[in-house]
Amino acid sequence: MAGHFEPVDGGGAAVALDEVEISILRSLTSQLAELIGPGEEPAEDDDPLASLFTEGPSEPPSDPALQRLFPDAYGDPEKQGQSDEEREELRGYSAEFRRFTENDLRGRKRTDALSVIRSLDALTAEGPGGGVLKLTAEESQQWLGTLNDLRLTIGTRLEVTDEDEGGELYRLPDSDPRKPMVMAYLWLGALQETLIETLLP
Repeated sequence: MAGHFEPVDGGGAAVALDEVEISILRSLTSQLAELIGPGEEPAEDDDPLASLFTEGPSEPPSDPALQRLFPDAYGDPEKQGQSDEEREELRGYSAEFRRFTENDLRGRKRTDALSVIRSLDALTAEGPGGGVLKLTAEESQQWLGTLNDLRLTIGTRLEVTDEDEGGELYRLPDSDPRKPMVMAYLWLGALQETLIETLLP
């Protein structure tokens, strides 16, 4: 899958996608949106101003992929070598920051993912066999965010670390059950890279 983004007038981007690529992207993004979830949101009849001050969770998610998508603002206190008192203070800061930011961040990530799904559905509606997906500048930013979230999620599932880039994971035999996910991870990385290059001034 060698599709890559190219710039279009107005600051957007375009990429040619075939039917299989559209299907893979839609499936992965739908799973991402489901993983992210809606978060804790006020009821529709609540005071609109109240939503600005709705408190979210104070503890990190238990799922490692969600931990990558919603990391502690002050890093992992256990890995920073401070005293017990300093670690406890960092945990408190992270909890407070998470309480007032995670719901908003979760909502933005979900909105971005749903935008990607809608644009893929619109391309599919134009006819079978794929086609050229044209994105506005705003949609391009939403795609960029979702591609990054997809790579973080898949990378976590594959247990990819910064030190693994270009490591043995990329030389897996075709018989390895992780191979399709590794191929998707690499493909998404290439899409993300060309989209970044396209959006650079």
